[in-house]
Amino acid sequence: MGEGRGGPFVRPYRAQDREAVYDVCVRTADAGGDARGIYREPDLMGDLFAGPYVWLAPSLAFVLDDGGRAVGYAIGTADTAAFAEAFRRQWLPRVASRYPRARRPVTPDERMTELLYTPERMVLPELADHPAHLHIDILPAYQRAGHGRALMRALLDALRGEGAKRVHLGMLTVNTGARRFYDRLGFHELAVPDPGPLTYLGRSTDTGSA
Repeated sequence: MGEGRGGPFVRPYRAQDREAVYDVCVRTADAGGDARGIYREPDLMGDLFAGPYVWLAPSLAFVLDDGGRAVGYAIGTADTAAFAEAFRRQWLPRVASRYPRARRPVTPDERMTELLYTPERMVLPELADHPAHLHIDILPAYQRAGHGRALMRALLDALRGEGAKRVHLGMLTVNTGARRFYDRLGFHELAVPDPGPLTYLGRSTDTGSA
């Protein structure tokens, strides 16, 4: 996947990448911008949107490596329903003690923590034909250089290898730059009633069009 050619390259995730992956996650969590300082708990974004994937499905995790450090990643699951169950049974007990659940979520941390305690929110009947889902994040300095496409191809190939023919993602609608990226990669909008701040997109895992 490009190792040895010089410059950033895509490779499978390694356990020692966790800190860097969490760093990329929080630095791109504010609609693509830096979310450091928004949340009181610095690992919250990582524990919600990155950690469970690299813990539960490490074979479906790829990083963009620059000098031995991950500066971007693509992560996912081939079966969203099974992932939501594993999230509740295996991941939530690992991190719950750090994030007490509020009765009435108000602060940014409390609202995000509520997502942590409701993994079933990921399972939507309208997305049943796209059972896999993914997240991809790259530090701004490495964007618009073809690295996102390379990461996506690696993950799509791996998802297809696990039997997932279609994949979806949920993106913040206000992140228009991300939408242009996904459009170029052949994603199309999926109709979901009352999606809130999100837009759902999907496509085949066939990398012939990626």
